[in-house]
Amino acid sequence: MHILIVLANPNETSFNHAIAKQAATTLEQNGHQVTLHDLYKEGFDPNLPGDEIPREGTLPETIATQCKEAADADGIIIVHPNWWGMPPAILTGWVDRIMRPGVAYDFVEGDKGEGVPVGLLKADKAIVFNTSNTSAEREDTIFGDPLQRIWKDCIFDLCGVPDVTRRMFRIIVTSTDEERKNWLDEVTEIVEINFPKA
Repeated sequence: MHILIVLANPNETSFNHAIAKQAATTLEQNGHQVTLHDLYKEGFDPNLPGDEIPREGTLPETIATQCKEAADADGIIIVHPNWWGMPPAILTGWVDRIMRPGVAYDFVEGDKGEGVPVGLLKADKAIVFNTSNTSAEREDTIFGDPLQRIWKDCIFDLCGVPDVTRRMFRIIVTSTDEERKNWLDEVTEIVEINFPKA
């Protein structure tokens, strides 16, 4: 299987980077092909130009390549911190530019965009790994876990990915080395459950 991993954290020593590395290593050891995009390291431009919005718009080669990677992936893994109940802006921009009509979703014939989209992504499974410094109780009672709605309902369900697993690791700022080791073991387990050995 070909699995696309998208990482969004500017700190190369972050636990997000450790998660992405663990996921990629696990997949490769189990015989899968991995494409990993570290958006900050690559200098991904999150700004969606107006001329890219139309379905028939001309795309820069790098964007067209990433659109094809997303469309062709058998599975997708997203890794990012919880910032203000949202993904980092660079990742939101990646969604804007890559999860585009004709690639990730479309509308039925005769629909001008006012209806319910039809998902186009080949992937039938996605994993979202998040990190946070907010307790689970506060996240649920005060904020309502917006990342669950964003990734499962607003993005992957709309794009035709029916099976979404999300795991939030917390609280990172006070975590111990032992906790992080156990969390990385959990990353391996989640990846292997969703994408078994080839």
